[in-house]
Amino acid sequence: MRKRTFLLLLLAILVAALLGLAIADHAGYVLIAYKGFRYESTFWVFLALGGGLLALAYALRRLLGLLGASGRLVNPWSGRNRQRRAQQAAQRGFLELAAGRWSHALRLLRRAAEQGQQPLVAYLAAARAAHELGEHERADALLREALEREPKAGVAVGLVQAGLQIERGQDEQALAALLRIREQHPRHPRVLRLLPQVYERLQDWQGLCQLLPDLQRQQTFKVAELEALERRACHALLEQAAQRCSAGDAAPLRQAWQQLAPAARQQAALLAAYVEQLRHFGAAAEGEAEELLRAALERQFDVTLVRLYGLLQGRDLARQLGAAEGWLKAQPGNAALLLALGRLSLRNRLWGKARDYFERSLAVERSAEACIELARLLGQLGEGARSQQVLQQGLGLLGRDLPALPLPVPAR
Repeated sequence: MRKRTFLLLLLAILVAALLGLAIADHAGYVLIAYKGFRYESTFWVFLALGGGLLALAYALRRLLGLLGASGRLVNPWSGRNRQRRAQQAAQRGFLELAAGRWSHALRLLRRAAEQGQQPLVAYLAAARAAHELGEHERADALLREALEREPKAGVAVGLVQAGLQIERGQDEQALAALLRIREQHPRHPRVLRLLPQVYERLQDWQGLCQLLPDLQRQQTFKVAELEALERRACHALLEQAAQRCSAGDAAPLRQAWQQLAPAARQQAALLAAYVEQLRHFGAAAEGEAEELLRAALERQFDVTLVRLYGLLQGRDLARQLGAAEGWLKAQPGNAALLLALGRLSLRNRLWGKARDYFERSLAVERSAEACIELARLLGQLGEGARSQQVLQQGLGLLGRDLPALPLPVPAR
């Protein structure tokens, strides 16, 4: 390194010596004249002046570049420094937002959104802070500004807007916003997550039931969540339709039932709910309900449905009893089926068979319903003492869950 420096210094001395000899040998002459302007000097002075001007131009260029740089001490108003300040404001704003200091978060995030190169996230967070402060109009204005700055971010802005509207209770506006997004993105998972919530709040059960197949295909919810949602929606839809029915006219209820998905109509609990509603609209509707239950029970036996089947009066009572007795071959010890058979035997005025079925049901399982049915029958058959005994057993079963409380001693 020292040898190289020595050589460079020696070379500089040599060049200076040669340059000095050249200047001493011949100074040269330069004349520049233009109109009234006249400049004259030696060649070497002119050359030194030109070199000085070039050096000055180079220095000015470097100075201008330095002023546009991001150095905080050199130029605190430079573009890069503005970006740094915007980034710092965003970081502090998000921390304030997480801490629940909404007013500080709003101020910092608004600044970050206005000065940053990627303002979308800051605008959305600022809208959340304004919403938490109760400044709903300001939150909406921030979302509009976000969309103006980022026109391609319509989905993100729309989802945030819908979420805020749901929290404010503006369910109709939220539904409209979500449906607009769904027109362009029918499988968007966040939209499919929010729509059921809005439909439930609006009690738009028909809309929710129509949405269920898409939820199943996209697997938006867990299986248990989706099943619970389907039960709530379908049951509420049937109840809503039943309320629109007039006396003896179950057409709205039937229409609502047909609108349900075929898989939903196969569910025992939902079918039981439909039949419970249908049986209140006259003999024709009850006969229709009996046929539905008979077809379902022939496909698959269900305790809930068979109990309900025993309460219905079909169009052909003998056929109804025969169908239920046919199921007894595969379910010989089913207490619910035996109870239903006892009731159907009563409808067919087969008193002895009814008594036998009730007693067999009680032998399998002691239930208050079977006791009361048997006691009522025995009382009508003239067996008062036996009727009272069975009735007391039934009342005892009904009172099993009563709390243990002190009672007076019975009078002699």
